[in-house]
Amino acid sequence: MFDLGYSEEQLLIQKTAREFAKEHLAPGVMERDRKMEFPAEQVKMLGEMGFMGMTVPEEWGGSGADTVSYALAIEEISREDASMGVILSVNNSLVCYILNAFGTDSQKEKYLKTLASGQWLGAFSLSEPQAGSDASNLKTVAEKKDDHYLLKGTKNWVTSGINSDVAIVFAMTEKGAGHKGISAFIVEKSFDGFTAGKKEDKLGIRGSDTSELYFDNCPVPVVNRIGEESGGFTIAMKALDGGRIGVAAQAVGIARAALEESVRYAKERQQFGKTIASFGAIKEKIAKMSTDISAARLLTHKAAYLKDTGKPFSTESAMAKWFASKTAMESATECVQIFGGYGYMEEYGVERLMRDAKITEIYEGTSEIQQLVIARTALEK
Repeated sequence: MFDLGYSEEQLLIQKTAREFAKEHLAPGVMERDRKMEFPAEQVKMLGEMGFMGMTVPEEWGGSGADTVSYALAIEEISREDASMGVILSVNNSLVCYILNAFGTDSQKEKYLKTLASGQWLGAFSLSEPQAGSDASNLKTVAEKKDDHYLLKGTKNWVTSGINSDVAIVFAMTEKGAGHKGISAFIVEKSFDGFTAGKKEDKLGIRGSDTSELYFDNCPVPVVNRIGEESGGFTIAMKALDGGRIGVAAQAVGIARAALEESVRYAKERQQFGKTIASFGAIKEKIAKMSTDISAARLLTHKAAYLKDTGKPFSTESAMAKWFASKTAMESATECVQIFGGYGYMEEYGVERLMRDAKITEIYEGTSEIQQLVIARTALEK
């Protein structure tokens, strides 16, 4: 990869993630995809290596790495297994970020240390059946009763909903107030009235479980509220800004896998007495994939750099996610096309890339939402 001045520490993190992915993720990735099998052993190993709380300060159980290092690691992990990529991304950039940025010291001591060290796994629960892109339209409510809240409602599309130990849950504490009435809570799986639904049978990232979460008068201590009451929407939006960097890095990893597999196959496959790599049509596909992936990576690392330096990065993270997810989908589709009939077969592994790529255009803000964010910024200038 072209050296953009990455530090020795950043390159070491990248190398460590790449070696782990090749040794511990690649061998069983197709089997896990087929069986919808959660990579529990690998999650534990990544926790022990410090990857589950990469940007969390060491005092709270994390590795204290920067966001650029995080993006490099997510790309390497996702190049081999995008399911592991999203598990890593949610725990880092949504769950741990929220606790680190908005949690109290006691919340950090009890929850952040456990999550950042990989002893526990976290989930982020905002979406509901009627509230996807319109995240302010929540029906889940939290009614205050003395020293606790009673949580009632249903959440859906929750990554790691079944395998997580704790969830960051957003609920209405002031009915009829829209986004101004949303609060954030730390909810342990062991709390009464908290259950997870069945594992969703998804198109892609099948190694990562997705489920609904149900809250039936679930008592949540007041001390488990994150930030001020009715301050939850701001917390969610700030977390999603950073989360989009993780999804963009995941998309770059998927796209890179598609490119590398395409190049390998094009050099091996012969038609009409020569390798298909010599055909102009194939060269055009490879050229576009290579260029788009490099551009997507640069956009992702720019957003990560801005976040690390304390500068506004919301628009840049939207650009990175939109372009990188588009690149992942296009690259994976072209990879299947280059493989021809073999690409359509499960045993060759590239159809999985196309299935995995699609979700990057949907979760943590659809491509359409990213375009609205980007356009709004441009029009305000």
